[in-house]
Amino acid sequence: MMNNDSSVIQQPVRTKNGGLIKSAEKLVTSYPRVPITVDCVIFGFDENELKILLIRSDLEIFKGQWSLLGDFAADNEELDDAAYRVLCERTGMDDVYLEQVRTFSKPGRHPGGRVLTVAYCSLLNIEQHKLGKMDNELHWHSVQNIKEMAFDHKEIMDYCYNWLQKRIMEHPLGFNLLPEKFSLRELQNLYEAILNVKLDRRNFRKKFFSMDFLIDTGEYEDDVPHRPGRLYQFNFQKYELNKRRWTGIDF
Repeated sequence: MMNNDSSVIQQPVRTKNGGLIKSAEKLVTSYPRVPITVDCVIFGFDENELKILLIRSDLEIFKGQWSLLGDFAADNEELDDAAYRVLCERTGMDDVYLEQVRTFSKPGRHPGGRVLTVAYCSLLNIEQHKLGKMDNELHWHSVQNIKEMAFDHKEIMDYCYNWLQKRIMEHPLGFNLLPEKFSLRELQNLYEAILNVKLDRRNFRKKFFSMDFLIDTGEYEDDVPHRPGRLYQFNFQKYELNKRRWTGIDF
Protein backbone atom coordinates (compact mmCIF):
# COMPACT_ATOMS: atom_id res chain seq x y z
CA MET A 1 0.00 0.00 0.00
CA MET A 2 1.39 3.38 -0.99
CA ASN A 3 1.91 6.10 1.61
CA ASN A 4 -0.15 9.21 0.80
CA ASP A 5 2.21 11.52 2.69
CA SER A 6 3.70 13.71 -0.09
CA SER A 7 6.72 14.44 2.10
CA VAL A 8 7.79 10.80 1.88
CA ILE A 9 9.64 9.71 -1.24
CA GLN A 10 7.87 6.63 -2.61
CA GLN A 11 10.04 3.62 -3.31
CA PRO A 12 9.60 1.94 -6.72
CA VAL A 13 8.22 -1.60 -6.76
CA ARG A 14 11.06 -4.16 -6.49
CA THR A 15 11.13 -7.93 -6.39
CA LYS A 16 11.92 -9.54 -3.05
CA ASN A 17 14.91 -11.48 -4.36
CA GLY A 18 16.33 -8.67 -6.48
CA GLY A 19 15.27 -10.34 -9.74
CA LEU A 20 13.61 -8.88 -12.83
CA ILE A 21 10.49 -6.74 -12.44
CA LYS A 22 7.63 -8.38 -14.34
CA SER A 23 5.19 -5.46 -14.54
CA ALA A 24 6.44 -2.21 -16.06
CA GLU A 25 3.02 -0.65 -15.50
CA LYS A 26 3.05 -1.49 -11.79
CA LEU A 27 6.56 -0.07 -11.51
CA VAL A 28 5.58 3.23 -13.12
CA THR A 29 2.41 3.61 -11.03
CA SER A 30 4.59 3.39 -7.94
CA TYR A 31 6.51 6.50 -9.01
CA PRO A 32 5.51 10.01 -7.81
CA ARG A 33 3.16 11.75 -10.26
CA VAL A 34 4.60 15.17 -11.19
CA PRO A 35 2.98 17.38 -13.87
CA ILE A 36 5.23 18.75 -16.63
CA THR A 37 4.63 22.10 -18.29
CA VAL A 38 6.36 24.01 -21.08
CA ASP A 39 7.14 27.74 -21.04
CA CYS A 40 7.96 29.67 -24.22
CA VAL A 41 10.47 32.49 -23.78
CA ILE A 42 10.03 34.54 -26.96
CA PHE A 43 12.53 37.35 -27.44
CA GLY A 44 11.99 39.89 -30.19
CA PHE A 45 14.10 42.65 -31.71
CA ASP A 46 12.33 45.87 -32.65
CA GLU A 47 13.36 49.52 -32.93
CA ASN A 48 16.88 48.76 -31.66
CA GLU A 49 15.49 47.18 -28.48
CA LEU A 50 15.30 43.61 -27.18
CA LYS A 51 11.80 42.69 -26.05
CA ILE A 52 9.98 39.66 -24.63
CA LEU A 53 6.45 38.43 -25.26
CA LEU A 54 4.36 38.19 -22.06
CA ILE A 55 0.75 37.72 -20.94
CA ARG A 56 -1.14 38.48 -17.73
CA SER A 57 -1.23 35.57 -15.30
CA ASP A 58 -4.71 34.07 -14.89
CA LEU A 59 -4.03 32.83 -11.33
CA GLU A 60 -5.54 34.98 -8.58
CA ILE A 61 -2.41 34.63 -6.42
CA PHE A 62 -0.48 36.39 -9.23
CA LYS A 63 -3.19 38.90 -10.12
CA GLY A 64 -1.79 41.72 -12.24
CA GLN A 65 1.60 40.06 -12.78
CA TRP A 66 3.11 39.08 -16.12
CA SER A 67 4.00 35.54 -17.08
CA LEU A 68 5.59 33.57 -19.90
CA LEU A 69 3.50 31.67 -22.44
CA GLY A 70 3.02 28.25 -20.90
CA ASP A 71 0.75 25.28 -20.30
CA PHE A 72 0.92 21.60 -19.33
CA ALA A 73 2.17 18.89 -21.67
CA ALA A 74 -0.40 16.14 -22.25
CA ASP A 75 0.49 12.56 -21.31
CA ASN A 76 0.63 11.53 -24.97
CA GLU A 77 2.47 14.64 -26.19
CA GLU A 78 6.13 15.19 -26.98
CA LEU A 79 7.53 18.20 -25.13
CA ASP A 80 8.60 19.86 -28.39
CA ASP A 81 5.09 19.41 -29.77
CA ALA A 82 3.60 20.85 -26.57
CA ALA A 83 5.80 23.95 -26.85
CA TYR A 84 4.76 24.63 -30.44
CA ARG A 85 1.11 23.98 -29.56
CA VAL A 86 1.23 26.43 -26.66
CA LEU A 87 2.92 29.09 -28.77
CA CYS A 88 0.35 28.74 -31.55
CA GLU A 89 -2.61 28.70 -29.13
CA ARG A 90 -1.37 31.76 -27.25
CA THR A 91 -0.12 33.89 -30.16
CA GLY A 92 -1.47 32.52 -33.43
CA MET A 93 2.11 32.23 -34.73
CA ASP A 94 3.07 28.91 -36.32
CA ASP A 95 6.35 29.81 -38.05
CA VAL A 96 8.65 30.34 -35.06
CA TYR A 97 11.63 28.10 -34.32
CA LEU A 98 11.91 27.04 -30.66
CA GLU A 99 14.96 25.59 -28.93
CA GLN A 100 14.79 23.68 -25.67
CA VAL A 101 16.98 25.42 -23.09
CA ARG A 102 16.57 23.91 -19.63
CA THR A 103 14.25 22.18 -17.15
CA PHE A 104 13.33 24.12 -13.99
CA SER A 105 12.47 21.86 -11.08
CA LYS A 106 12.53 23.66 -7.73
CA PRO A 107 9.89 21.93 -5.55
CA GLY A 108 8.25 25.23 -4.54
CA ARG A 109 8.28 26.97 -7.91
CA HIS A 110 4.49 26.52 -8.37
CA PRO A 111 2.03 27.54 -5.61
CA GLY A 112 -0.23 24.58 -6.41
CA GLY A 113 2.34 21.84 -5.82
CA ARG A 114 5.29 20.14 -7.49
CA VAL A 115 5.44 21.05 -11.19
CA LEU A 116 8.40 20.74 -13.55
CA THR A 117 8.67 23.10 -16.49
CA VAL A 118 10.81 22.96 -19.61
CA ALA A 119 11.80 26.32 -21.08
CA TYR A 120 11.88 26.85 -24.84
CA CYS A 121 13.47 29.95 -26.33
CA SER A 122 13.30 31.83 -29.60
CA LEU A 123 14.60 35.09 -31.08
CA LEU A 124 12.67 36.77 -33.87
CA ASN A 125 12.15 40.01 -35.74
CA ILE A 126 8.91 41.47 -34.39
CA GLU A 127 8.01 43.20 -37.67
CA GLN A 128 8.17 39.85 -39.49
CA HIS A 129 6.04 37.96 -36.95
CA LYS A 130 2.66 39.53 -36.32
CA LEU A 131 0.59 38.35 -33.38
CA GLY A 132 -2.62 36.58 -34.38
CA LYS A 133 -4.14 36.73 -30.88
CA MET A 134 -4.13 39.33 -28.11
CA ASP A 135 -5.78 37.43 -25.21
CA ASN A 136 -4.73 38.23 -21.62
CA GLU A 137 -3.13 41.50 -22.75
CA LEU A 138 -0.51 39.63 -24.75
CA HIS A 139 2.14 42.07 -25.95
CA TRP A 140 5.85 42.84 -26.16
CA HIS A 141 7.78 44.29 -23.20
CA SER A 142 11.28 45.71 -22.98
CA VAL A 143 13.51 43.08 -21.34
CA GLN A 144 15.28 45.75 -19.32
CA ASN A 145 12.00 46.94 -17.76
CA ILE A 146 10.86 43.58 -16.37
CA LYS A 147 11.39 43.54 -12.59
CA GLU A 148 8.88 40.98 -11.31
CA MET A 149 6.90 38.10 -12.81
CA ALA A 150 4.53 35.31 -11.75
CA PHE A 151 5.87 31.93 -10.58
CA ASP A 152 9.64 31.74 -11.12
CA HIS A 153 9.29 33.21 -14.60
CA LYS A 154 11.71 36.07 -13.94
CA GLU A 155 14.37 33.49 -13.09
CA ILE A 156 13.53 31.56 -16.24
CA MET A 157 13.63 34.73 -18.36
CA ASP A 158 16.99 35.77 -16.90
CA TYR A 159 18.48 32.32 -17.52
CA CYS A 160 17.24 32.30 -21.13
CA TYR A 161 18.50 35.85 -21.64
CA ASN A 162 21.99 34.81 -20.53
CA TRP A 163 21.71 31.76 -22.78
CA LEU A 164 20.73 34.00 -25.70
CA GLN A 165 23.65 36.36 -25.12
CA LYS A 166 26.05 33.42 -25.18
CA ARG A 167 24.43 31.96 -28.29
CA ILE A 168 24.65 35.19 -30.27
CA MET A 169 28.36 35.36 -29.53
CA GLU A 170 28.84 31.78 -30.73
CA HIS A 171 26.55 31.81 -33.77
CA PRO A 172 25.47 34.52 -36.23
CA LEU A 173 21.84 34.39 -35.09
CA GLY A 174 21.44 38.15 -35.24
CA PHE A 175 21.69 38.36 -39.02
CA ASN A 176 18.29 36.69 -39.31
CA LEU A 177 16.80 39.72 -37.52
CA LEU A 178 18.20 42.28 -39.96
CA PRO A 179 17.02 43.23 -43.45
CA GLU A 180 18.67 41.33 -46.30
CA LYS A 181 20.83 44.42 -46.80
CA PHE A 182 21.94 46.23 -43.66
CA SER A 183 24.37 48.89 -42.50
CA LEU A 184 27.10 48.36 -39.93
CA ARG A 185 25.24 50.83 -37.74
CA GLU A 186 22.18 48.53 -37.76
CA LEU A 187 24.38 45.52 -37.05
CA GLN A 188 26.04 47.18 -34.08
CA ASN A 189 22.68 48.39 -32.72
CA LEU A 190 21.46 44.79 -32.79
CA TYR A 191 24.41 43.41 -30.82
CA GLU A 192 24.32 46.25 -28.32
CA ALA A 193 20.60 45.68 -27.69
CA ILE A 194 20.98 41.94 -27.09
CA LEU A 195 24.23 42.11 -25.11
CA ASN A 196 23.09 45.25 -23.23
CA VAL A 197 26.49 46.90 -23.65
CA LYS A 198 27.96 49.84 -25.53
CA LEU A 199 30.50 48.59 -28.08
CA ASP A 200 33.43 50.51 -29.51
CA ARG A 201 32.54 51.38 -33.11
CA ARG A 202 36.01 50.90 -34.59
CA ASN A 203 36.69 47.62 -32.80
CA PHE A 204 33.25 46.27 -33.70
CA ARG A 205 33.73 46.90 -37.41
CA LYS A 206 37.27 45.58 -37.39
CA LYS A 207 36.07 42.36 -35.76
CA PHE A 208 33.37 41.70 -38.35
CA PHE A 209 35.56 42.57 -41.32
CA SER A 210 38.23 40.18 -40.04
CA MET A 211 35.69 37.31 -40.09
CA ASP A 212 35.24 37.93 -43.84
CA PHE A 213 31.54 37.02 -43.90
CA LEU A 214 30.24 40.42 -45.02
CA ILE A 215 29.49 41.17 -48.66
CA ASP A 216 29.76 44.83 -49.72
CA THR A 217 26.75 45.46 -51.97
CA GLY A 218 28.10 48.76 -53.24
CA GLU A 219 24.84 50.38 -52.18
CA TYR A 220 24.09 52.98 -49.50
CA GLU A 221 21.26 53.68 -47.08
CA ASP A 222 18.60 56.11 -48.19
CA ASP A 223 16.04 58.22 -46.34
CA VAL A 224 18.04 58.26 -43.10
CA PRO A 225 18.59 61.26 -40.73
CA HIS A 226 22.34 60.64 -40.64
CA ARG A 227 25.13 60.20 -43.14
CA PRO A 228 24.13 57.21 -45.34
CA GLY A 229 26.20 54.10 -44.58
CA ARG A 230 27.23 51.30 -46.90
CA LEU A 231 24.91 48.32 -47.13
CA TYR A 232 26.16 44.77 -46.59
CA GLN A 233 24.85 41.23 -46.79
CA PHE A 234 25.87 38.27 -44.66
CA ASN A 235 27.48 35.44 -46.63
CA PHE A 236 25.53 32.50 -45.16
CA GLN A 237 26.97 30.09 -47.73
CA LYS A 238 30.55 30.93 -46.79
CA TYR A 239 29.67 30.69 -43.10
CA GLU A 240 28.23 27.19 -43.56
CA LEU A 241 31.45 26.07 -45.22
CA ASN A 242 33.61 27.51 -42.42
CA LYS A 243 31.46 27.30 -39.27
CA ARG A 244 33.34 24.30 -37.86
CA ARG A 245 36.47 26.46 -37.68
CA TRP A 246 34.62 29.55 -36.48
CA THR A 247 35.27 30.30 -32.82
CA GLY A 248 32.60 32.94 -32.42
CA ILE A 249 32.76 36.65 -31.68
CA ASP A 250 34.79 38.12 -28.87
CA PHE A 251 34.28 41.83 -28.23
